[in-house]
Amino acid sequence: MKQIKNHLNRKNMLEKLTDKVNTAVKGTVLEPGGLENVNPTERIISAAAGSYILFKGITNLFSHPLIALQEAALGGYLLYRGATGYCPLYDKLGKDTTDLPAIRITETFIVNSPREDVYRFWRNLENLPKFMKHLKSVTEIDQTYSHWKANVPGELVTIDWTAQITKEEENRYIGWQSIEGANVDNAGKVEFLDAVSGVGTELNVEINYFPPAGVIGHGIANLLNGVFENMVREDIKNFKHYVEGDEYKTYSSGSSVNA
Repeated sequence: MKQIKNHLNRKNMLEKLTDKVNTAVKGTVLEPGGLENVNPTERIISAAAGSYILFKGITNLFSHPLIALQEAALGGYLLYRGATGYCPLYDKLGKDTTDLPAIRITETFIVNSPREDVYRFWRNLENLPKFMKHLKSVTEIDQTYSHWKANVPGELVTIDWTAQITKEEENRYIGWQSIEGANVDNAGKVEFLDAVSGVGTELNVEINYFPPAGVIGHGIANLLNGVFENMVREDIKNFKHYVEGDEYKTYSSGSSVNA
Protein backbone atom coordinates (compact mmCIF):
# COMPACT_ATOMS: atom_id res chain seq x y z
CA MET A 1 0.00 0.00 0.00
CA LYS A 2 2.86 2.36 0.89
CA GLN A 3 4.51 1.61 -2.46
CA ILE A 4 1.40 2.63 -4.39
CA LYS A 5 1.00 5.83 -2.34
CA ASN A 6 4.61 6.76 -3.05
CA HIS A 7 4.16 6.14 -6.76
CA LEU A 8 0.97 8.22 -6.85
CA ASN A 9 2.77 11.08 -5.07
CA ARG A 10 5.64 10.86 -7.53
CA LYS A 11 3.12 10.76 -10.38
CA ASN A 12 1.58 14.05 -9.23
CA MET A 13 5.01 15.64 -8.84
CA LEU A 14 6.15 14.50 -12.28
CA GLU A 15 2.91 15.63 -13.92
CA LYS A 16 3.23 19.14 -12.49
CA LEU A 17 6.90 19.40 -13.47
CA THR A 18 6.19 17.98 -16.94
CA ASP A 19 3.34 20.44 -17.55
CA LYS A 20 5.49 23.41 -16.58
CA VAL A 21 8.47 22.38 -18.69
CA ASN A 22 6.42 21.33 -21.73
CA THR A 23 4.57 24.66 -21.63
CA ALA A 24 7.86 26.56 -21.42
CA VAL A 25 9.56 24.73 -24.31
CA LYS A 26 6.54 24.35 -26.59
CA GLY A 27 7.31 25.66 -30.06
CA THR A 28 11.03 25.92 -29.36
CA VAL A 29 13.95 23.72 -30.37
CA LEU A 30 13.76 22.19 -26.89
CA GLU A 31 10.30 20.74 -27.44
CA PRO A 32 10.53 16.91 -27.03
CA GLY A 33 11.00 15.24 -30.39
CA GLY A 34 9.44 11.93 -29.44
CA LEU A 35 7.40 9.95 -26.95
CA GLU A 36 8.41 9.37 -23.33
CA ASN A 37 11.20 6.81 -23.14
CA VAL A 38 12.44 7.29 -19.56
CA ASN A 39 10.77 5.42 -16.71
CA PRO A 40 9.47 7.32 -13.63
CA THR A 41 12.30 6.24 -11.31
CA GLU A 42 14.94 7.50 -13.76
CA ARG A 43 12.99 10.73 -14.22
CA ILE A 44 12.93 11.40 -10.47
CA ILE A 45 16.67 10.77 -10.20
CA SER A 46 17.41 12.87 -13.30
CA ALA A 47 15.32 15.80 -12.05
CA ALA A 48 16.89 15.70 -8.58
CA ALA A 49 20.45 15.35 -9.89
CA GLY A 50 19.87 17.96 -12.58
CA SER A 51 18.54 20.50 -10.09
CA TYR A 52 21.54 20.01 -7.81
CA ILE A 53 24.15 20.15 -10.61
CA LEU A 54 22.49 23.17 -12.23
CA PHE A 55 22.39 25.04 -8.91
CA LYS A 56 26.03 24.13 -8.25
CA GLY A 57 27.06 25.38 -11.69
CA ILE A 58 25.27 28.69 -11.26
CA THR A 59 26.81 29.34 -7.82
CA ASN A 60 30.33 28.58 -9.19
CA LEU A 61 29.89 30.66 -12.32
CA PHE A 62 32.27 33.46 -11.28
CA SER A 63 34.85 31.40 -9.39
CA HIS A 64 35.20 28.56 -11.93
CA PRO A 65 33.38 29.71 -15.09
CA LEU A 66 34.44 26.88 -17.43
CA ILE A 67 33.53 24.10 -15.01
CA ALA A 68 30.41 25.97 -13.97
CA LEU A 69 29.14 26.22 -17.56
CA GLN A 70 29.71 22.49 -18.07
CA GLU A 71 27.83 21.73 -14.82
CA ALA A 72 24.99 24.07 -15.81
CA ALA A 73 24.69 22.38 -19.21
CA LEU A 74 24.69 18.89 -17.68
CA GLY A 75 22.27 19.93 -14.95
CA GLY A 76 19.93 21.52 -17.48
CA TYR A 77 19.98 18.39 -19.65
CA LEU A 78 19.21 16.10 -16.70
CA LEU A 79 16.44 18.42 -15.49
CA TYR A 80 14.94 18.48 -19.00
CA ARG A 81 15.20 14.67 -19.20
CA GLY A 82 13.47 14.24 -15.85
CA ALA A 83 10.77 16.82 -16.52
CA THR A 84 9.77 15.64 -20.01
CA GLY A 85 10.48 11.92 -19.71
CA TYR A 86 12.22 12.14 -23.08
CA CYS A 87 15.90 11.29 -23.60
CA PRO A 88 17.32 12.15 -27.07
CA LEU A 89 20.20 9.72 -26.53
CA TYR A 90 17.79 6.86 -25.70
CA ASP A 91 15.82 7.81 -28.80
CA LYS A 92 18.89 7.45 -31.04
CA LEU A 93 19.82 4.14 -29.42
CA GLY A 94 16.26 2.82 -29.71
CA LYS A 95 16.09 2.34 -25.95
CA ASP A 96 12.89 2.70 -23.93
CA THR A 97 12.96 2.07 -20.18
CA THR A 98 9.21 2.63 -19.83
CA ASP A 99 8.66 -0.91 -21.10
CA LEU A 100 7.68 -3.12 -18.17
CA PRO A 101 8.54 -6.82 -17.84
CA ALA A 102 5.76 -9.36 -17.63
CA ILE A 103 5.18 -11.06 -14.29
CA ARG A 104 5.02 -14.84 -14.61
CA ILE A 105 3.87 -17.09 -11.79
CA THR A 106 4.08 -20.88 -12.18
CA GLU A 107 3.32 -23.61 -9.68
CA THR A 108 3.06 -27.42 -9.90
CA PHE A 109 1.51 -29.51 -7.14
CA ILE A 110 -0.62 -32.58 -6.46
CA VAL A 111 -4.00 -32.61 -4.73
CA ASN A 112 -5.79 -35.62 -3.29
CA SER A 113 -8.88 -35.47 -5.47
CA PRO A 114 -9.95 -37.04 -8.80
CA ARG A 115 -8.98 -35.11 -11.94
CA GLU A 116 -12.58 -34.77 -13.13
CA ASP A 117 -13.68 -33.21 -9.81
CA VAL A 118 -10.76 -30.77 -9.70
CA TYR A 119 -11.35 -29.70 -13.30
CA ARG A 120 -15.07 -29.22 -12.68
CA PHE A 121 -14.33 -26.99 -9.69
CA TRP A 122 -11.84 -24.79 -11.60
CA ARG A 123 -14.04 -24.59 -14.70
CA ASN A 124 -16.71 -22.88 -12.63
CA LEU A 125 -14.62 -19.70 -12.45
CA GLU A 126 -16.84 -18.19 -9.77
CA ASN A 127 -15.30 -20.75 -7.38
CA LEU A 128 -11.81 -19.23 -7.65
CA PRO A 129 -12.27 -16.47 -5.01
CA LYS A 130 -13.12 -19.23 -2.50
CA PHE A 131 -9.42 -20.00 -2.18
CA MET A 132 -7.77 -17.13 -4.10
CA LYS A 133 -7.77 -14.23 -1.66
CA HIS A 134 -6.28 -11.87 -4.27
CA LEU A 135 -9.60 -12.12 -6.13
CA LYS A 136 -12.58 -10.18 -4.83
CA SER A 137 -14.98 -11.78 -7.27
CA VAL A 138 -15.35 -13.56 -10.60
CA THR A 139 -18.68 -13.30 -12.37
CA GLU A 140 -19.35 -15.58 -15.31
CA ILE A 141 -21.09 -13.74 -18.15
CA ASP A 142 -21.48 -16.86 -20.27
CA GLN A 143 -19.51 -20.02 -21.04
CA THR A 144 -16.71 -17.99 -22.64
CA TYR A 145 -16.56 -14.60 -20.90
CA SER A 146 -16.23 -13.61 -17.25
CA HIS A 147 -15.54 -10.45 -15.24
CA TRP A 148 -12.78 -10.50 -12.60
CA LYS A 149 -12.08 -8.07 -9.74
CA ALA A 150 -8.85 -8.14 -7.75
CA ASN A 151 -8.34 -7.43 -4.06
CA VAL A 152 -5.79 -4.61 -3.85
CA PRO A 153 -4.24 -3.68 -0.46
CA GLY A 154 -5.81 -0.41 0.70
CA GLU A 155 -8.00 -0.35 -2.45
CA LEU A 156 -5.94 2.60 -3.76
CA VAL A 157 -6.41 1.43 -7.33
CA THR A 158 -9.09 -0.65 -9.00
CA ILE A 159 -7.89 -3.66 -10.92
CA ASP A 160 -10.56 -5.50 -12.87
CA TRP A 161 -10.88 -7.04 -16.29
CA THR A 162 -13.05 -9.16 -18.55
CA ALA A 163 -11.50 -12.47 -19.56
CA GLN A 164 -12.33 -15.08 -22.14
CA ILE A 165 -11.67 -18.80 -22.26
CA THR A 166 -9.16 -19.26 -25.09
CA LYS A 167 -8.69 -23.02 -24.97
CA GLU A 168 -10.49 -25.81 -23.19
CA GLU A 169 -10.15 -29.58 -23.04
CA GLU A 170 -12.63 -31.15 -20.67
CA ASN A 171 -10.97 -32.60 -17.55
CA ARG A 172 -7.51 -31.72 -18.94
CA TYR A 173 -6.91 -28.05 -19.71
CA ILE A 174 -8.28 -24.51 -19.22
CA GLY A 175 -6.69 -21.41 -20.78
CA TRP A 176 -7.88 -17.81 -20.48
CA GLN A 177 -6.79 -14.24 -21.16
CA SER A 178 -8.08 -10.73 -20.57
CA ILE A 179 -9.73 -8.99 -23.50
CA GLU A 180 -8.78 -5.58 -24.88
CA GLY A 181 -9.37 -2.71 -22.47
CA ALA A 182 -8.13 -4.34 -19.26
CA ASN A 183 -6.05 -2.06 -17.01
CA VAL A 184 -3.78 -5.03 -16.40
CA ASP A 185 -3.49 -7.47 -19.28
CA ASN A 186 -3.18 -11.04 -18.04
CA ALA A 187 -3.44 -14.65 -19.11
CA GLY A 188 -3.39 -18.01 -17.43
CA LYS A 189 -3.71 -21.72 -17.90
CA VAL A 190 -4.16 -24.84 -15.79
CA GLU A 191 -3.28 -28.37 -16.86
CA PHE A 192 -4.90 -31.30 -15.06
CA LEU A 193 -3.02 -34.61 -15.08
CA ASP A 194 -3.44 -37.91 -13.25
CA ALA A 195 -0.75 -38.08 -10.58
CA VAL A 196 2.09 -40.48 -11.41
CA SER A 197 1.35 -42.36 -8.19
CA GLY A 198 -2.15 -43.07 -9.47
CA VAL A 199 -3.72 -41.18 -6.58
CA GLY A 200 -4.92 -37.59 -6.97
CA THR A 201 -4.39 -34.90 -9.61
CA GLU A 202 -1.29 -33.00 -10.66
CA LEU A 203 -1.94 -29.34 -11.50
CA ASN A 204 0.38 -27.18 -13.59
CA VAL A 205 -0.70 -23.57 -13.09
CA GLU A 206 0.67 -20.52 -14.92
CA ILE A 207 -0.54 -16.93 -14.51
CA ASN A 208 0.97 -13.94 -16.36
CA TYR A 209 0.41 -10.22 -15.71
CA PHE A 210 1.42 -7.42 -18.08
CA PRO A 211 1.27 -3.99 -16.37
CA PRO A 212 0.46 -0.92 -18.51
CA ALA A 213 3.12 1.63 -19.40
CA GLY A 214 3.56 4.98 -17.68
CA VAL A 215 3.77 6.11 -14.07
CA ILE A 216 0.57 4.32 -13.02
CA GLY A 217 1.88 1.24 -14.78
CA HIS A 218 5.05 1.33 -12.71
CA GLY A 219 2.96 1.70 -9.57
CA ILE A 220 0.88 -1.31 -10.54
CA ALA A 221 4.05 -3.20 -11.52
CA ASN A 222 5.54 -2.59 -8.08
CA LEU A 223 2.33 -3.84 -6.52
CA LEU A 224 2.23 -6.95 -8.70
CA ASN A 225 5.91 -7.64 -8.09
CA GLY A 226 5.49 -7.32 -4.35
CA VAL A 227 2.50 -8.03 -2.15
CA PHE A 228 0.13 -8.98 -4.94
CA GLU A 229 2.50 -11.48 -6.55
CA ASN A 230 3.07 -13.17 -3.20
CA MET A 231 -0.69 -13.31 -2.64
CA VAL A 232 -1.25 -15.02 -6.00
CA ARG A 233 1.52 -17.52 -5.38
CA GLU A 234 0.18 -18.38 -1.94
CA ASP A 235 -3.38 -18.60 -3.28
CA ILE A 236 -2.36 -21.18 -5.86
CA LYS A 237 -0.54 -23.24 -3.25
CA ASN A 238 -3.47 -22.92 -0.84
CA PHE A 239 -5.72 -24.78 -3.26
CA LYS A 240 -4.13 -27.99 -1.99
CA HIS A 241 -5.28 -27.16 1.55
CA TYR A 242 -8.68 -26.02 0.30
CA VAL A 243 -9.25 -29.38 -1.44
CA GLU A 244 -8.68 -31.16 1.85
CA GLY A 245 -11.26 -28.98 3.64
CA ASP A 246 -14.96 -29.56 4.27
CA GLU A 247 -16.19 -26.82 1.91
CA TYR A 248 -14.58 -28.42 -1.14
CA LYS A 249 -15.72 -31.91 -0.14
CA THR A 250 -19.29 -30.66 0.15
CA TYR A 251 -19.04 -28.98 -3.26
CA SER A 252 -17.46 -32.05 -4.83
CA SER A 253 -20.13 -34.37 -3.44
CA GLY A 254 -22.93 -32.12 -4.70
CA SER A 255 -21.36 -31.78 -8.15
CA SER A 256 -20.93 -35.54 -8.47
CA VAL A 257 -24.60 -36.09 -7.65
CA ASN A 258 -25.71 -33.39 -10.13
CA ALA A 259 -23.42 -34.78 -12.82
